[in-house]
Parts: sequence; structure tokens; C-alpha cells
Amino acid sequence: MVGVVGSTLVIQILLILGILGITFWLFRTRGARQLAVRRLLIMGFAVFAVAAVAFPRLLTRLAHLVGVGRGADLLLYATVIVLLGLIALQEVRAKNEEKRITHLARRIALDEAESPQAYRERTDRSA
Repeated sequence: MVGVVGSTLVIQILLILGILGITFWLFRTRGARQLAVRRLLIMGFAVFAVAAVAFPRLLTRLAHLVGVGRGADLLLYATVIVLLGLIALQEVRAKNEEKRITHLARRIALDEAESPQAYRERTDRSA
């Protein structure tokens, strides 16, 4: 029994360290421009994941309260929801960046375009 408890504690510590490490890495690599919603999703899921690893029976009880058979299933469902939320936020961000790049490219093209008068003068000289 002591061996099982000891090995369970080791895996719990490793999983919690992994979750916290990934969470901090996500904050560090995204910087100040990251959306507040994304940060809340990440923090909420990290707390949920740490609690699930540290207190698996509590997660199973919570799963039964919401009508899910096992705590692991509830954790999987929560992971899918968070992942889909992050993908949706990333999609919105990518579309906004595409619009911004298109606007900038058009602005540069207009700014660097040859004036009609300069074009006429250039074509008259070559003819």
C-alpha cells in the first residue's frame, strides 16, 4: 500500500510540475499582447488540472455531480473545450492580423505608386 501511495505521489508531482511549466511557458512566450480571455482560460484550466491531479477522488465526485462517469472523462472533456476555445481565439487573432497586413500592403502600394504625370512623362520619353 505504501508503494502505491508513494508512486502516486511521484506521478502527481510530475504532472503538476508539467502543467505549471507549460502554463508559465505559455505566458512567457505570448507576452503582453495576449488576450485577457486566453489568460483566464489558461489559468482556469491549469488550476482545474492541478486539482484533478492532486485530488483525483474530488474530480470523480465532481464528475458524478455533473453526470459524467469518471473524473478522467471530465478532465478530457474540459481539455477539449479549452483547446477549442484557444483555437477559436487564435483564429480570430489570425484573421485580424491578415486584415492588418492587407491594409498595410495596400497603403505601401499606394504610397510607392508612380503618379500619373510621372508615368506619362516616362512613357512619352520611351516612345
